[in-house]
Amino acid sequence: MPKILIVDDQRNMRTTLAMMLRGASYEVEEAADGEQGCEKGAGGAYDAVLTDLRMGVKSGIDVLRAVKEAQPLTEVIVMTAYGTIETAVEAMRLGAFDYIQKPFTEEELLVKVAKALESRRLSGEVTFLANEFKDRYKFENIIGRSRAVREVLGRIVRIAPTDAIVLITGESGTGKELVAKAIHANSRRSDRPFVPVNCAAITETLLESELFGHSRGAFTGAVSARKGLFEEADGGTFFFDEIAETPITFQAKLLRAIQEGEIRRVGESKSVRVNVRIIAATNQDLLEAVSAKRFRQDLYYRLNVARFLLPPLRERREDVTELTSFFLDKFNRKMNVRARLHDNVFDALAHYDFPGNIRELEHMVEQAVALVQNGVITSDDLIQHSPPPSSITGSRALADVVDAAERSAIEAALRDMDGSRERAAELLGISPTTLWRKMTRLGITYDVRAG
Repeated sequence: MPKILIVDDQRNMRTTLAMMLRGASYEVEEAADGEQGCEKGAGGAYDAVLTDLRMGVKSGIDVLRAVKEAQPLTEVIVMTAYGTIETAVEAMRLGAFDYIQKPFTEEELLVKVAKALESRRLSGEVTFLANEFKDRYKFENIIGRSRAVREVLGRIVRIAPTDAIVLITGESGTGKELVAKAIHANSRRSDRPFVPVNCAAITETLLESELFGHSRGAFTGAVSARKGLFEEADGGTFFFDEIAETPITFQAKLLRAIQEGEIRRVGESKSVRVNVRIIAATNQDLLEAVSAKRFRQDLYYRLNVARFLLPPLRERREDVTELTSFFLDKFNRKMNVRARLHDNVFDALAHYDFPGNIRELEHMVEQAVALVQNGVITSDDLIQHSPPPSSITGSRALADVVDAAERSAIEAALRDMDGSRERAAELLGISPTTLWRKMTRLGITYDVRAG
């Protein structure tokens, strides 16, 4: 029987809610105010918590934080009166499952509770799956309990055993390669190679040779025959990162290799059979690239068989706390320190939009751990380079906002890496070629002496 905690400082409301929920066969406990709600929520094992927002000393937000810190899988529904909708929305940003506005009917309440309990059940199943089989499923680096993460994990388990081609889309830093590796690890090809290639990091003249190989004397410098990466991946999985960066002239040859299962080394006329599973990823809109004649339509449809769309971190804020704690533990162990987070950190992160997504958060935590002086990381230590979203006015075009975020991140990386483009590119998770293109477009010239 699902167990639900009701937190409200109005006795009549608590009694009415308890009657409704017990009538629906739920086990119910009550807390008379926010302080008692925090205490019970942190100490008990509840499937769901129903809390009023406005109470005495401790508010519904305090109850939400106490519950989520102690029992992350417990779903919280906040009750709000007229005029407190903004606070309810803020509560959802901090991890609440939903809100319900007073006055509400018994039917409205029971529907909300049923949905929260179903979410709790699914979260428990995925957590069990990840904990019990994490060595097998390789999910240990895919962190989060949001609905988006649960859906991704579920699709990985379903898609991985097949040989379906996979297309992973999403902004830079959302974890596309992690998903690709998890798919490979759960496939029938897991004992064979996983070969990733960053298409933006290889020049157009070398791309075909790197992927398909070449014969001796095929071009200047080809002093011996060489297998390409496709042949090295035979029997395994080939991961095309930044597939949209491939030149249009190469895409026809790539399409043939995917469709026919064979490649032809540069300088040879004989084809070589290869058996690879294709996973491709991009941070670009491929349909827009097709319309602009930068990407072949037939290749797009060939790749778009099983689609994964990874949401940006700003759309799965309920995972920020767990991700931050994961990275903190990771870098504490790596650097042999015991840094901890100040209480103000998560409040600041709740209002930060993460233009660089998970990769940016990881870099922020790594830098903060490396530079911490008194063992306590504050919000100022963590968020240094980018302005908060509140400083971005509505009159600015989206392109301007993106350019400003990219410029800030690139300049910060160059400062941290003493002006080295290669090391800055590695820090940002992009190729040196892509970094150079972005610097050229944004007009960034970095003088090490002036850094």
